[in-house]
Amino acid sequence: MHLGLNRLFSSTIVATIFAYSMDELDKYTELLTNEMAKNLIDIKPAWAIQDAAFRTNMPYNDNKLNKSHTFDRRAMSTVFPFFTSDIGHDNGIPLGFNKQTGLPILYDNFSSKLTNYNMVIFGKSGAGKSVTVKMLSARSSILMGIDSLALDAEGEYGIVAESLGGVNVVISPNSSTIINIFDIEPEIVKDEITGKERTMLNIENKVEDVTQGLLTMARGSTKSEEVNELTKQIISESVLEEYTALGITNNVESLYVSEGNNINVSQNYLGRTKKDMPTIGSWYRRICKKAQENDNPDYRFHYSYLVKVMKQYVRELQGQMAYFDGQSTFELLEGMPFINLDISQLEERFARPLAQQVLLSWVWEKYVKKNSEDKSKAMKKRVIIDEAWMLLPFPEAVDFLNTMARRARKRNVSLLVASQKFQDFYEKKEAQAVLTSSETKLFLAQDKSEIQYLREVFKLSEGEASFLITCNRGEGLLKVGGDSAVLAIQPTQKEFEFVETNLSKQIAMEKQKQRMQALKDS
Repeated sequence: MHLGLNRLFSSTIVATIFAYSMDELDKYTELLTNEMAKNLIDIKPAWAIQDAAFRTNMPYNDNKLNKSHTFDRRAMSTVFPFFTSDIGHDNGIPLGFNKQTGLPILYDNFSSKLTNYNMVIFGKSGAGKSVTVKMLSARSSILMGIDSLALDAEGEYGIVAESLGGVNVVISPNSSTIINIFDIEPEIVKDEITGKERTMLNIENKVEDVTQGLLTMARGSTKSEEVNELTKQIISESVLEEYTALGITNNVESLYVSEGNNINVSQNYLGRTKKDMPTIGSWYRRICKKAQENDNPDYRFHYSYLVKVMKQYVRELQGQMAYFDGQSTFELLEGMPFINLDISQLEERFARPLAQQVLLSWVWEKYVKKNSEDKSKAMKKRVIIDEAWMLLPFPEAVDFLNTMARRARKRNVSLLVASQKFQDFYEKKEAQAVLTSSETKLFLAQDKSEIQYLREVFKLSEGEASFLITCNRGEGLLKVGGDSAVLAIQPTQKEFEFVETNLSKQIAMEKQKQRMQALKDS
């Protein structure tokens, strides 16, 4: 070092091990010695000077051992393997406590200091991901007026919607709820030159979004390699023809029924009668007709393939996955504190990832695009994708997830992605844009098999990596931009009534409530 920037430190590092018996103490001492030896650290027992060592380790700042080791600045920094900073914001919700300083961490998802509002949470099963998301959503709603919408893959967030006065929508083969992938809404965009807002309809983007969803359906759970660019072209052309047949173009006026128009109507929208949208059923009928009329041998196989595999999504053909065929029976209301879209009753291997993709596209139309690009007029909204690893095997779903992560900030929306398997994101290069588009990252307890990937991508120190393997439930490493802190998440007793996901604990809490109610009644 030069310019006098290096310094020498005379340091004593003392640790105390507690046990209830000598056998336990010997066991823990041997375990600690072996673990430290793996890192080439030699531990010296305080033999015959235990009293002085114990007093030295008490908070009196009085070193009675008179034994020290000399470190320079660089060596000393390795003794403290966490990068501690005053992480947090001036305003926000109390997310937890900094374990190193004991201070509460205030977090504002929409702080102007953040380059984007997205957040990713990774942790093994039982680490506390769902508890964290529920607590974050509840406190954000009450303290900051942030609305949230969850794609609930495990059926865990319905109680949050109920507690916050929101709505819980169950999508299953037996439910009457229909979400139409063809729904399109006008959007308000801000002219980059004049700064004025105007309402527009982007039919090209919508055709691409619907095509991506139908491609995933066509590939199916086997991810068939028969689906290629020719298949995509057939689907895309037919989707555009569906909108064209209804006279829907980039003109916002084309979305509504004119006087004397005989097209069926679905509902009144802002005082105007909106046309019924195309459906998977109407698109399938068009595909069947075009297959009969086709005389190009290059397209013959692809038409035949689509006619065979897509019938399972058509309601009038009693398709087993026809819950997305028909006019939407549900509207997303503005100002709802928490909307939960529960897909936990769908088959896990393919139906749930498909539902996640279809709902993401629909939520973009109905929830995100409604927000103005003018931040002063836009509401603060959060979209939660639970168990996002389910999407990764499906390329069109990953592509839409990346697109949404990049677009969200423009609409004053935070995308929150929660997942168990970070390794899947690491190995799927197409999914890494979600990570780079997320300013806030929370790592809860990790499996040893995952930690090497986290270290490589996020440049974790050895101490931070070791902590993530051994930390307790609800503890983790919070990284906001370049700052990081060791976080302890502590829901209140009242919050535990709806954030707890452990079934046995839920039953115990319910029995406790019943006992307390019985005491009050008596």
